Amino acid sequence: MESFDVIIIGAGQAGLAAGHYLQGTGYRFQILEAGERASGAWRGYYDSLTLFSPAKYSSLPGRAFPGDPDRYPKRDEVADYLEGYAAHFKLPIQYGRRVEAVQRNGERFMLRCADGSRFQASAVIVASGAFGTPYTPAIPGLDRFQGRQLHSGQYRNPADFTGKRVVVIGGANSGVQIAHELAPIAKVTLASRRPIKFFPQRILGLDFHFWLSLTRLERTRWLDDQSTPVLDDGSYQRAIKAGVPERRPMFREATENGVVWADGRHERVDALLFATGFRPHAPYLANLGVMEADGGLRQQNGIAIDVPGLYFVGLSKQRNFASATLRGVGPDAAYIVDRISLRLKLHPFAHRREAAIRTQ
Repeated sequence: MESFDVIIIGAGQAGLAAGHYLQGTGYRFQILEAGERASGAWRGYYDSLTLFSPAKYSSLPGRAFPGDPDRYPKRDEVADYLEGYAAHFKLPIQYGRRVEAVQRNGERFMLRCADGSRFQASAVIVASGAFGTPYTPAIPGLDRFQGRQLHSGQYRNPADFTGKRVVVIGGANSGVQIAHELAPIAKVTLASRRPIKFFPQRILGLDFHFWLSLTRLERTRWLDDQSTPVLDDGSYQRAIKAGVPERRPMFREATENGVVWADGRHERVDALLFATGFRPHAPYLANLGVMEADGGLRQQNGIAIDVPGLYFVGLSKQRNFASATLRGVGPDAAYIVDRISLRLKLHPFAHRREAAIRTQ
């Protein structure tokens, strides 16, 4: 069994940022990643995904996003950046280590992976992301629907939807972007519970995120990083106004072959595509008492409630609006690493730090 001061679960953007800050502490740490690459979930998103923030506002600590700072990077550019980040800082990552269980053993944590490997640590940072489990709302009749059902996490490109009748559910950035992409080759309706709110991508020639930074709104929880407003250069709003795609209030139920709209009218539908967000994915914490019934986690500012030594980085609105974004995980990671350093200085296993340093 391998022993460390700190173990980070996940080598996506949150885990890499936490690892970067831990490198400056002298503590022995290891990042356990279920996959084979240090790019988190990015390569699994739909092909046309484009960041809503420019490159200059999309960097992890210590390494700027390459290229034109005012451009909006594509999905694979982000994944390549993360892999390059891990290589540049030589972060200690073990790939193919899917954590199945985390348990307390006195003052230490014991971790068991799917391949049988075991680890122990005085502190654990859960950085497996806020987007691990696709969320589909409970809708009457959805279990009877015989057409195609998929979540935005499963969607890749429009190729399979040519000529189909598609309803995209969700009024946030991803739902609007996917519906707009499908509209030229399919009959698409964007269904949402509330009217879609748009906000200009650029104001006075400067990106929305410049103003968020200037006003410090991104350091609050007033905004929501997974909902409206939809950032738009005008093209989305024009398309929806023209009805391609059309937008309707949310349907009230699904049937075997379609949906019943709010006005009672039934319509046949080939596919329902849910762009309704994600929930944290951490089933390995089931024995620690931090999982809530709705899938949330019992934590405050990234520090687990009633489980000393357990921490989180990368959760939606963990400390502010930007917590689950590329630009937001760095400050949160620094905050958590500071708390871990304080704990380990007072921890009965703190002597492991000095021993580890002597053997490096």
